[in-house]
Amino acid sequence: MSLPEPVAGPDRLNIASVVDQVYEAIRERITSGSLPRGARVHQEDLAEELGVSRTPVREALRRLAAEGLVEMRTNRGARVADIDQGGMRGAYDARLVVEPGAARLAAARRLAEPLARMRAAAVAQRRSLRNVERSFEANREFHLALVAASGNEYLVQLAERLWVARIGATIYERQVETQERMVLDVREHELILEAIEAGDSRRAESLTRRHLADAMKRSMGILGE
Repeated sequence: MSLPEPVAGPDRLNIASVVDQVYEAIRERITSGSLPRGARVHQEDLAEELGVSRTPVREALRRLAAEGLVEMRTNRGARVADIDQGGMRGAYDARLVVEPGAARLAAARRLAEPLARMRAAAVAQRRSLRNVERSFEANREFHLALVAASGNEYLVQLAERLWVARIGATIYERQVETQERMVLDVREHELILEAIEAGDSRRAESLTRRHLADAMKRSMGILGE
């Protein structure tokens, strides 16, 4: 009895590519807050919106569930994972380990490309003081670029996971509830960048730790309300 012919390589790649694209699209919706924490994920609606069948949507949701971003519930479909004080504290504890150390490495290495990303993000954030969504996107980009400036791909992967899983636009919006707070936030970013560009590892690490500790305090206060 002969075995069936294997599926051609390009077809396999095309299928994988569709799932990857659907995964990235849903992941971005979770990150931006357009799919809010605790919201039900309607597979049919997503499939229609993205122009695909339900199969790649289902596979993408399984991947997101494995990362803790989505909860798959028997007979109740999928929901975006919610977050409580414990989850937020754990995320910030991890960031307080990763990002100050990344800032110290960044100041020692001063890699051109991620530093350019940090500068562009700071500029974008200052220009977005009247638009919380754009300010959040620039804020996220600044912090991810900061970690990228460490030159350590493992730290980058961890930072990206933390940002997608735990740090959302809704929490950010309530953190920076006044324009004065938004101005202060971007100014702190600029000071961190200046320390890194100057090669001052100790100051870059200290400023980053202080910045995150303050954000953590505000986030925990929001979740405790």
